[in-house]
Amino acid sequence: MTIDLNDISAWQYALPKELIASRPAERHDEARLMVVERASQSICHYRIRDLPDLLQSGDRMVFNNTQVLPARLFGYRTKTLGRWEGLFLDQPQDGFWRITGQTRGKLRSQETLTIHPPDQQSPHLCLTLEERLEDGSWLARVDVDEDPVTLLNQFGTLPLPPYIGRTVADDRDRDRYQTVFAERPGAIAAPTAGLHFTKTLLDSFRERRIERSAVTLHVGIGTYRPVCTEKLSDHQMHSEWCEVREKTVDQISDTRDSGGRIIAVGTTSVRALESACVGSRLREFRGPTELFIQPGYRFQMVDQLLTNFHLPGSTLIVLVAAFAGYDLTLKAYRTAVEHRYRFYSYGDAMLIL
Repeated sequence: MTIDLNDISAWQYALPKELIASRPAERHDEARLMVVERASQSICHYRIRDLPDLLQSGDRMVFNNTQVLPARLFGYRTKTLGRWEGLFLDQPQDGFWRITGQTRGKLRSQETLTIHPPDQQSPHLCLTLEERLEDGSWLARVDVDEDPVTLLNQFGTLPLPPYIGRTVADDRDRDRYQTVFAERPGAIAAPTAGLHFTKTLLDSFRERRIERSAVTLHVGIGTYRPVCTEKLSDHQMHSEWCEVREKTVDQISDTRDSGGRIIAVGTTSVRALESACVGSRLREFRGPTELFIQPGYRFQMVDQLLTNFHLPGSTLIVLVAAFAGYDLTLKAYRTAVEHRYRFYSYGDAMLIL
């Protein structure tokens, strides 16, 4: 029977609810690591702590250095006092935020939202809804002349994916739902493959002369959303801002010239690198990307991929299958379920060779 990979039903798999990780492994390096080898179609089982021994001197790992913003907001409709909660998405222009949220009833243009800080003690923030956009989000005017990062640090909390089951992040989330190399604020979700790394593990790579480079891709709300069309070809890929700097371009070029391999840490690093390719060459890049990587895509920059296990019917499992092959990817996911791997943001990982 021929499987139509353009049909969203081809990208579903059965996942017992108890395999969705609501908490990370007690120690970063205790997370499990499935190694999937494309050439032999084989699957082996390791731990994250084994990763330095699975790579070679001269290889280069590419990490996404985005930092998750405290983008979840809580407040109320100023006029009716009805509860509201939502997310800061981005700042399309000075003084205006793009937000999404939920409340009882229908929000209207020129309505105001009062956002309260987590401690309930500081002064409140007021957002005036100016325009409902095509994707359902709102353009809102902010009543304070301050940059978004400063305001979100005062009024927001760390956003967690809905499948984790906690609306408000706790102290452990604030420690673990952020990579140790995060330095550029802008994401509303973590680049989850990067959550497995500690400074000690990064030192182990350096000792083995496994190099490290950074790209930036600010993970957006689309990462939570499954494909909602019946056909992949009808799906409108969400846009995310990314940057590949000249330093990274030069480092990757040097590694390639010396015979080293490029290991992308996470699908976000893949999208950033591949978005920056012109022909078969990597160039500096800064701006939005809507690159939708599907089976048949010819990868230019990525030789190996470290990634977590993704939601059924998501663009991320489609990207993984474009890299590893459809049959091998679904075999890996079935094996992960059979061996009781932990799934999604706080879950285990696979290394595709």
